[in-house]
Amino acid sequence: MAALKELKARIASVQSTLKITSAMKMVASAKLHRVQSSMEALADYEHRFSEIVAALCSDPDVITASPLTTEHKEKRHATIVAFSSDNSLCGAFNANVIKELHKAVKALKGEGFREITVFPVGEKMVQGTAKEKTFSICRDFGGLVGKPSFEGTAPLAELLMKDYLDGNTDRVCTVYNHFHSMGRQVPMQEQVLPFKDESLENQGREAVRDYILEPDSDALLEVMIPSEVRIRLYRTLLDSITAENAARMIAMQTATDNAQELIDELSLEYNKRRQQAITDELADITQSN
Repeated sequence: MAALKELKARIASVQSTLKITSAMKMVASAKLHRVQSSMEALADYEHRFSEIVAALCSDPDVITASPLTTEHKEKRHATIVAFSSDNSLCGAFNANVIKELHKAVKALKGEGFREITVFPVGEKMVQGTAKEKTFSICRDFGGLVGKPSFEGTAPLAELLMKDYLDGNTDRVCTVYNHFHSMGRQVPMQEQVLPFKDESLENQGREAVRDYILEPDSDALLEVMIPSEVRIRLYRTLLDSITAENAARMIAMQTATDNAQELIDELSLEYNKRRQQAITDELADITQSN
């Protein structure tokens, strides 16, 4: 009977775990739909915004004079903004992005950058880089994941642009997990500064629309390029959070399925032992009579 009690207690324990993982899956699903909606709305806005910037940059009469587009001659210092989650229980999400960060650091050093500063965004990235000695850490913006907002990322974008303009850094990159689909989150590296218009490169100059401008192109670019840097940084944060919740949802679904499978196996074993115990008791009664 002791074995039956142990099995029953284990079944109850796994059932409690199943309830927790199922609840966490529903929470991750709700968060995913909310942040995905924000990301898709921002992506549409960014696409239209980038089209305008591409049109200005493609104008042969315009010389893009913004220092944010000018590549520094020397490669001394690079900055990486690395995004992770605040919490675990999302599969290999954080391990993959930390691995991607190390690949980015190695690649930058291979290009000749002697100093590298990492801005970890997300508690798991803060923890994962805490003991690193190959690069320096700036933890001032680690809490952006918990309350994502454009107002929260704007100061980080301003600091990065100021450092680039002042010559304190010669390249700014981001490392994050890109939400490709529900079952796939892809570690990515993107260059933020010096600024390059991705939409122009992807579409080709012939696909760029013609706009009537007021004021002139140079004045507009002076304002719009910093704005697009801010938008890109916020979009990256939302993309990372969307990928995180998708990864957590899949991880919790897998955990729930495994728990249900274990419950079925334990229940089958419990019923077999209970049936055997009843059979043994009947045999003892028959023999005693």
